[in-house]
Amino acid sequence: MKNISLENESIVPSKIVCIGRNYVEHIAELGNEIPDEMVIFLKPNSAISTTLTACHQEPLHYEAEICFVYQQGRFSAVGVGLDLTKRALQSQLKAKKLPWERAKAFDGSAVFSEFIAIENIASTMCVQLKINNQIIQQGGVELMMYKPDEILAEIQTFMTLQDGDVVMTGTPKGVGVIHKGDMFEASILIEDNILVSKKWLAH
Repeated sequence: MKNISLENESIVPSKIVCIGRNYVEHIAELGNEIPDEMVIFLKPNSAISTTLTACHQEPLHYEAEICFVYQQGRFSAVGVGLDLTKRALQSQLKAKKLPWERAKAFDGSAVFSEFIAIENIASTMCVQLKINNQIIQQGGVELMMYKPDEILAEIQTFMTLQDGDVVMTGTPKGVGVIHKGDMFEASILIEDNILVSKKWLAH
């Protein structure tokens, strides 16, 4: 089982719950329709990696996201994560109306920063992704179709979250291909204050 870093300790998520199509401009950039209800899919614990990989059977795309750790009935910590996607395969699966797991849940498809404890979730919290020092993605709670409290409530209508599970809340516009050798720097900010940040060199 793969662990994640929660400040000065390690925890082992039983699963990663992901929210798809949660930013209108990202939906538009991929040519998708705005869904009638929340899009939810899973990544297994085995998807967690510390390495940002540019290719896994095909070129991979990045999606930077605000991520939360669930503990004792609430989102207790925040970190930044990259949801890695086999976009070509995902498009094929969607066209056939098949599940996305082959394109979203493969080994190494989730990389995370450290998670830091929070008492509440500010409406100004956002994720920022820089690639080679250029801002490529930026957006947060204010732009989400479904806010973190709505996400938590909806997940719990049909699924039990266990302490240590991670919830990825969707990605703003600006997704694209990972190129080997690119330097990624992803951060969670509240206004101009960085809560947590992580760098990865794409391999």
